[in-house]
Amino acid sequence: MATQSKFSANLPADPSANLPAMLATLQALVECESPTSNLESAHAVTQLAQVLANDWLPGSARVEIHHGRPAWRWGPDQPEILLLGHLDTVWPMGTLSQIPFAISDDRITGPGVFDMKVGVVQGWAALKESGVTESSGVGMLLTTDEETGSHASRELIAQSITNAKAVIVLEPSLDGALKTRRKGTSNYLMRFHGVASHAGLDPDRGVNALVAAAEFILATQQWGSKELETSVTPTVSNAGTTTNTVPHLAEVHVDVRAWNRVEQERVDHLIRAFTSTPQIRIEIVGGIDRPAMESAMSAGLFAIAQLTNRELGYPELMECAVGGASDGNLTAAAGIPTIDGMGAVGDGAHADFEWASASAIPPRVELLAKMLTKLIATP
Repeated sequence: MATQSKFSANLPADPSANLPAMLATLQALVECESPTSNLESAHAVTQLAQVLANDWLPGSARVEIHHGRPAWRWGPDQPEILLLGHLDTVWPMGTLSQIPFAISDDRITGPGVFDMKVGVVQGWAALKESGVTESSGVGMLLTTDEETGSHASRELIAQSITNAKAVIVLEPSLDGALKTRRKGTSNYLMRFHGVASHAGLDPDRGVNALVAAAEFILATQQWGSKELETSVTPTVSNAGTTTNTVPHLAEVHVDVRAWNRVEQERVDHLIRAFTSTPQIRIEIVGGIDRPAMESAMSAGLFAIAQLTNRELGYPELMECAVGGASDGNLTAAAGIPTIDGMGAVGDGAHADFEWASASAIPPRVELLAKMLTKLIATP
């Protein structure tokens, strides 16, 4: 009886019954552009989410401010089951005029539709269809800075999983497959401080920071591992002030990806141990950012998802490992069972051909709703 008080199964006989309403909600959400870098748009999209969610969810949907950034929440602050996602996108303001929201056959297009506004709407619809209430132990959190590393929202995420037994991340799938492993990410800004001098009159009196940076970049090419699929990639660099001045400062950004913490720490040690000539001072900003999401933290939830999917009569649900990181990396690293990729089916995250499948939305909503009822009933 105690279990029954937490939810009431309320799935429609036809999983597609709510699709028109979901698409209308999705259109409103996509047409509210929300690049991470634009704080005004972050406030706008969370306020819109507050309005749109009223059509799907009863109770205490709310917008909160953490470290200057808004986040949208529903349910208890420390739920047992957390649906996790984000409202920000990588697309700058004005992209909507170039890539408007549209539906052509099965393809839905528009900035952020695949990554990850379809997942947001699917989450709302699944909560409604599963019949959960605020006393069910289920909560939902949507942040607005995930695409740039979740630095303002990390504390909020950590607080939200204090009592969690499961986290379901509503990021998009990979060809329908759930993401059970994600590479960890490390990010570094290397600053090489030298001494400026005239390149023609006194080149030997200078200490060339650009040369030191070049030495570092070449060294990084030996630090990755093809066997372990660890990548160390210099991405952005700049140096110098004028064409006739020895550069006194050079900067190099480095992106590191690895499947486990051991590899992240190995590369971190190599980066911090790098030295140049004694006259060069090296400043390092950053480090290990999101730890790897390893399969041990997703295996149990994937088994539940796969079994539930079979029970619903859908094609076999697959799993995959991906190089990109998400907030699921943070929750898995905190020891909370986490499954990722429960959002849209489609392709093109961060690309101008981004799209999501309309026909895949109802089955995903039904799968998530059924999973929630199972997880709620599990001690």
